[in-house]
Formats: sequence, C-alpha cells, structure tokens
Amino acid sequence: MSTALQNNLAHETSPYLIQHAGNPVHWQPWGEEGLALARAQNKPILLSVGYAACHWCHVMAHESFENPDIAAVMNELFINIKVDREERPDIDQIYMTALHALGEQGGWPLTMFLTPGGEPFWGGTYFPPESRYGRPGFVDVLRAIAKAYHTDFERVGRNRQALLGVLNRIPQRGDRAFGADGLAQAIAALAGITDPVNGGTKGAPKFPNASYLELLWRGGPGSEARKLMLLTLERICQGGIRDHVGGGFARYSVDEYWLVPHFEKMLYDNAQLLELLALAWQETKRDLYRQAAIELVEWLQREMLAGDGQISNSLAFAASLDADSEGHEGRFYVWRPHELVEILGVDDAEFVAHTFDIADGGNWEGQSIPNRLGKDDLEPALEIGWQDLRPRLIAERAKRVAPARDDKVLADWNGLAIAALARASVTFDRPDWLALAQAAFRFVAESMADGPRLGHSWREGRLLKPGLASDLAAMIRAALALHEAGAGQAYLDRALGWAEAIERDYADAEGGGYFLTAEDAAALITRPRSTLDDAVPNANGIMADNLVRLAALTGEQRWLQRGDEMFTALSPAMAGNVFGHASLLNALDLRLHGLEIVVLGSGAAADQLYRSALDQPFPSRTILRAARIEELPAGHAVRQADAGGGPAAFVCSGQRCSLPVGDPAALAETIRSMRGA
Repeated sequence: MSTALQNNLAHETSPYLIQHAGNPVHWQPWGEEGLALARAQNKPILLSVGYAACHWCHVMAHESFENPDIAAVMNELFINIKVDREERPDIDQIYMTALHALGEQGGWPLTMFLTPGGEPFWGGTYFPPESRYGRPGFVDVLRAIAKAYHTDFERVGRNRQALLGVLNRIPQRGDRAFGADGLAQAIAALAGITDPVNGGTKGAPKFPNASYLELLWRGGPGSEARKLMLLTLERICQGGIRDHVGGGFARYSVDEYWLVPHFEKMLYDNAQLLELLALAWQETKRDLYRQAAIELVEWLQREMLAGDGQISNSLAFAASLDADSEGHEGRFYVWRPHELVEILGVDDAEFVAHTFDIADGGNWEGQSIPNRLGKDDLEPALEIGWQDLRPRLIAERAKRVAPARDDKVLADWNGLAIAALARASVTFDRPDWLALAQAAFRFVAESMADGPRLGHSWREGRLLKPGLASDLAAMIRAALALHEAGAGQAYLDRALGWAEAIERDYADAEGGGYFLTAEDAAALITRPRSTLDDAVPNANGIMADNLVRLAALTGEQRWLQRGDEMFTALSPAMAGNVFGHASLLNALDLRLHGLEIVVLGSGAAADQLYRSALDQPFPSRTILRAARIEELPAGHAVRQADAGGGPAAFVCSGQRCSLPVGDPAALAETIRSMRGA
C-alpha cells in the first residue's frame, strides 16, 4: 500500500497537522486507512498527539520529526499517526487515560504505542532525541518498543489487556446523592490545597483552573475559600501570566508567583477567566478586575475572530495563539527599557518601566515580562495615563513577528466564550459584548450545524463531525446565558433542542452521565466516558448545571430528575476526586443552594426589577421573566401567588417562593434573606 510511503497530512483541516505535513515522517491522519496499513504490514502504531500552541510539541517536532535520520527509523519500524487533541479530544482522552494507567503523569506531546488494532501497550510524553533530562533517547525507545512488539508477545499482551481493562471499566454508580455536607467538605478540601500567599494550587507550575476557583467562590462571602479565590485572581491579574499590553491571559505560569507564563494563549482559559473577573468585580468593585476584563475582550476582538463572515456577517473565535515566534518562546511579549524609550519618549518610558517591572537585565532571560506583582492597584489618574499609552505599545508590538494562530473554530470552546461574554456584558453593562456573543453564537449554530446536533471543529468551510457531548453542553450553556441576559426566547428554544439531542445520542445509561462521543460516531477501541475536568470543565459538569437551569426556566421536572440522577450516580467519582470534579460540584451547589428569580410584568418598573435580578451573581441564580403570570410554566409555584396586578418579582428556592416585591431594593433584601434561610 503505497500511502505508507508518504506523509499524508497536507490536506487535513487542522493547522497542527498541517504544521507536520512537511516532516520526513510518513504521518497518517487518524482513520481506518492508517490502521489498515499497520495490519497489512504487521507494524505497531506510533501515535503522536499534540496541539498547535504546544511548546514541547514544537520542540519534539524540531528535534525528532524534522530529523531525516530519526524519521527513517520511525518509518521503518512503525505506522506513524498524528492527531490534533483539540480536533479529536475523544482520541486524546482514551490514550491519555491509558498513559495515566501506566503510572505516567501525562502531558503533550502524548506519545503512545499501539497494536494495529489501536490498542495501547506502552507510552510516554516528550522524548529527547538522545538520552537527557532523565529520559531515554527517542531512537532507543523506538527500537526497544518495536523489538518488544515483535518478540516479547507475553509482555505486550499483558500490558494491552491491563490497559483495555482500565479503559473499558464501567464506573461505580452511587446510590445516595452527594449532599450539602459533602459539598462543604469538598470546598474546604480545595481551600486546604490553595497557596495562602500566591493563590492557586500550592507549588509550581500554576494553572488558572477556573472550575476549582469557582468552587472556592461558592464558599460564600467572607469565607476563607472565597478569600482564596479572590487572592488567586488578584495575583493572576498582577502577574506576568496576564498580557498587560495586549490583553488576555497565557495558559499557565511555570513558577509559583504567576510571573513567567508558558506564553501560549488559549480561548478556553480566557473565556473562563472572563466569568471569574466579572464575579470578582461584582463583589469588590476593584478596577483591577474590570480593566482586565475589558482588555481581554479587546484582545478577543482584535486577534481572535475567525470564520468566513458569510452567515449574517457573524464570526466566531479561533482556538489559540502559539507560545513561540521566530523560534523563541515569548519573544512577542517581552520588552527592554530602550524599546520603551524609542516608542514613548523618556518620561513616559520611565513611567511604564517603573509601573510594570521593565528594567535593564530583565526579570526573565535578560528581558522583562510586564507585571505588577507586589504592587498596589494603579491610582485612577495613573490608570488613565497608562491606557493612553497602551495603544502605542500594541501598535509597535504588532510590527513584530506574531505567534502563529490556530484559526479553527471549536464549538465547545466557543460555547464557553459566548456564555462568558453574555454574563460579563450584564455585569459590566456592555451591550456591545452581548452583541459579540450573539454573533459568535449565530456562527456556531448555523455554520456548524449537523442536523439537530453540532459538528466539533470548523475551518475554511470544512466541518468535522459528528460533534461531541462537550459541544452540545457548552452551546446549551451559551444559549441559556444569552436567554437570561435578555436576548430572547429563541435561545431557550435552541437550548431545549440541543438538550433533546444530547439525551438521545450521548446519554450513558450504565454510568449515569454522558459519553463524550455520539452513538453513531466511528467506533474507537472504547467509547470515552470520563467525568473528570481537564483545562475545560467536563461535559458532564456543564450539563448538570444546564439541567438545573432548564428545569427552572421551563418548569419541566424531567430535566431536574435527570440532573438528580447524575448527582447520585456520579457521587462516588466526586467523592474520590474533588478537584477533578469541580464543575460537577459547582452544578450541585446550584442545585442545593441556587435561587430562581421570577420577574413579572412589562415597562420601566419591571425592567428595573429585572436589572436588579441580573445584578445577582450568575453562578447561583436563574432568572425567569414573563410579561404575565399566565406565561409562566404550568405548575410553577408563582402561578398560585397574588402578584398584585403590577410588576413584581418573586424569589424561589425549590417550591418555596417569597411574597411579591415591587422595587429593586426590596428584591435585593429578599434575596439576602432567602440565601440566609
């Protein structure tokens, strides 16, 4: 079969795969053809999984995959398959689980060795070309693995069987719901692993894990957990992980102080951080959080819009920006004092250098990463001065060689961004952000539609389908956020249609949650069903929150029953790994402690009540608005109430609702009273 004799990535849609189309390695995309080659030639498969913004993926590519001698060994001994983990998180989830079962920590590039049937038997992550960093050299690994596959049948078979056993294990189902006491203990446990000085989890590296930080926030006003969440977000906003010039945040910090980032920027991190910034500003009114949010959205609009704009002039958001440019990590983002002088003049350069720690000798590899660690918030007059100077630095920086952009549109990541924009638009009173969210929603809903479902990845008019549970879950979340923000009934209707689709095609009857892949998706060696959060919240956690909100907004108790079934079935998993199930625990908190705010009536007085309801933190409230009481869902508790004939609001917890209130101050007081009950 001659296709084994060439690299077959040139016509793929993924920018990451296209990056490797010129390698001397005979890469194949994932699919039956590559597996058939392995069977026909009786060769093991080398599966390499990475993504476009991954620094160590680039390092291994330069050291090994671009090296003709190493490529020759790979081509001789293996069928080599390359996968973009962002395009195929289902494949990544399966083989990363297998790597963890081997006792490895995991990470990317993921390097797995498979039988021709796709069954894993050994693996690792980054391998240097020669032995170093305590790791064996890649060529030595290749020869040893190929030899073992052809001669050590017992060991390979034993590994294969053990890993398949892990991958096909049906999760233990719970028979009792994870209750309020367990939730409080989980929040306390997460507070216990949080760095009390720098925020985030203790030690390095530090990741801005949003689901964990939201769960800390749910500890409540004045709690130690809430204080730690705010501390973490403060340090993130002060640190070098924030792009103080261009806006947005990098993937993570390599140190414990949030100073030195791993410079790639991911859409999903920034989407989730935007929601946290809105929550932090809502509580503290610190300009630190408001300005970081504004700059983040400016960056999304300036650098991350993608798509063809053909559908109602709508655009969605690209996946990521690389860490490297001109072959160096972070070069685009660092500064030297003389550059500031050339751009701004002596006096303004001195102000910026002092404000953002830019000095001769630098704070990282002889250059400076702008940061404000250990400094107070800028006074308003100085903040205005900085905002006047910042566009000049952005314009000058744009002349540098920019990091590569992965411009594929992912439905699930866009869902996170759309929900964040909708919620932040309300908090910061930015209707233009709501319009941006609606435009991105329109693109995904129309350009990425796959019948009643969604595709997963879109690029240059090509849609990768079928989509994943995460795509539907995140876009349902986006639709509900837009609906609650006042964008209209059509978004709730769309959410309901997608909810029916995910129940029909992704529900896991044995495990109690959802499979990642659709029932009609091409078969893999197992159907992935993990409930663990990754850098993004797990589809199960997102859907649990959606189900609680859908029940409140529609009055259909089947959605709440489905959510309660999930909380019960997945309770052993939540108890066994609190950090990994933070998104599920966040949804459980909404179920146990969330309030439903019902606003009745039309006109200015009703609008004021609705605005007061929107001012409540979005993680713990659902808002239902109707012009007349008869428009409420049948059986809703408020339908039995006397609204007094004018605009009124009710606050409900379960089937218990407050008396009607007619002004915003009374509504806020009623909410405080109900939360304390």
